[in-house]
Amino acid sequence: MAQFVDWDLAAATAGALSKSGPTVSYEDAMAVVTELRDLTDEAAGHVAAYTGLSSQVEVPPVRVVDRKDWAAVNIEGLKQVIIPLVTRLSGDKQPGGLADAIGSRVTGVQAGTILAYLSGRVLGQYEVFSGNPGQLLLNAPNIVEVERKLGADPRDFRLWVCLHEVTHRTQFTAVPWMRGYFLGEVQAFVDASQSTEHILERLRRGVATLSDALRDPDSRSSVLDIVQTPGQKAVLDRLTALMTLLEGHAEFVMDGVGPDVIPSVESIRAKFNHRRESGNPLEKAIRRLLGIEVKMRQYAEGRKFVHGVVERVGMNGFNKIFDSPLTLPRLDELGDPDAWVARVHGPQPAIGG
Repeated sequence: MAQFVDWDLAAATAGALSKSGPTVSYEDAMAVVTELRDLTDEAAGHVAAYTGLSSQVEVPPVRVVDRKDWAAVNIEGLKQVIIPLVTRLSGDKQPGGLADAIGSRVTGVQAGTILAYLSGRVLGQYEVFSGNPGQLLLNAPNIVEVERKLGADPRDFRLWVCLHEVTHRTQFTAVPWMRGYFLGEVQAFVDASQSTEHILERLRRGVATLSDALRDPDSRSSVLDIVQTPGQKAVLDRLTALMTLLEGHAEFVMDGVGPDVIPSVESIRAKFNHRRESGNPLEKAIRRLLGIEVKMRQYAEGRKFVHGVVERVGMNGFNKIFDSPLTLPRLDELGDPDAWVARVHGPQPAIGG
């Protein structure tokens, strides 16, 4: 099989470049882990009661990780996707000698650099690649670091994070087709390439582009530069609509539940939004690189869409969005809740007289 990434080197690079976490005693670290596990269970009850969604599959326990472990889990997840992809595209050819070996090591270093950066930023994640139905990860050092920087009440902030991440877990475990649909769209993006001969090189360029932006905040390149076919752009539109929905739904739920269970939620939200929107130049470069200054708008646009639908048809009516892939919002419907409601629920009676 043609080698694409030196995974061992990627893991070693991520471990070597990951920032050290905040100073915490062993006893305090263990207390953080215990509390995050407990708050995950508490958040699950709040999310189920608020959304009316409950898991349809067995839910693996939350995994509280440090930065190195977070990178390692994501490497394993990427391997589950990339290795079969490369095998299929390469026809299971044997590695092409020195050039491929050097290329895989370069890509390994680049991938490790990206993961090291992200490992110091991500608070939590529902990781869907490495197993079915996926696993909830909470990055304890980052949570502690951010709550300290914000001056937030630790328990309040931790529960607030858990509400968001547990909502993502609920989206994938209460909607059993969601993971398969998401992975199918990722596969469709690859299949939409007009030439499989060059897809691996474009993937490698995408990794290199990300890696380069970490070193050059003034980079103007974008991962979207590798999107070359109308078919790929159509898939990307569907993925963008899906991710905007899922992020907006998580924001809507955490804001809906928060005031009743988190005394300092208003202060946390205000401080966190300021941190999210400002960012340092490197963070802004990454956003631009990914083609998503949009990513930051996904939270606001998605939340506004969810709020608009719930306002019109209630939470049970909103949950029809999870009936099937056909009831997911289209990209142009995210800014027009009435259009989604009309398509899925039919014309609604006018309000007022």
